[in-house]
Amino acid sequence: MKRTGSTAEAVRKETRNIAVSEAAGVAIMLILFGVLHLILPDKVPFDYRVVLAGICGGCVAVLNFFLMGITVQKVTETEDEQAAVRKMRTSYTYRMLMQGLWAVLAIVLPCFQFASGLIPLLIPGAAIKLRGIINANK
Repeated sequence: MKRTGSTAEAVRKETRNIAVSEAAGVAIMLILFGVLHLILPDKVPFDYRVVLAGICGGCVAVLNFFLMGITVQKVTETEDEQAAVRKMRTSYTYRMLMQGLWAVLAIVLPCFQFASGLIPLLIPGAAIKLRGIINANK
C-alpha cells in the first residue's frame, strides 16, 4: 500500500488538533496552579518550575501522538500483518519509554515541578475522548 498525501495530511491535521488541545489544557492547568497557589501558597507552588514542566510535558505528549501517527501511517503501507504488529508494538514500547523517561526527569530534576510535568501527558487522551463525545452528539 502506498502512502497517500491524504494520509500524511491526516496525521498533520490530527497532530495539529492535539497540539491545540494540549496548549489549551496546559494553559488551564497553569491557571489552576496559579489560583490554587493564591489560595494555598504553602502547599501549591507556582514558579518557573511549574511553567517549564508544563511546557515540556506538553511537548512530550504532542511528540508521542505525532510519532504514533507516523507509525500508523507506516503500518498501513506494510503488507505483512506480523511485521505491522511488530512495528506497532515497537513504536508503543519506545513511546512509553520516552514518556517514562520524561516522568522520571520531571520528578527527579529540581528545575521541574513534577505534577505540572505529568498532568500534560493525560491531556491528549482526554481531548480525544471529549471530541468523540462532542462528535457523537452531533
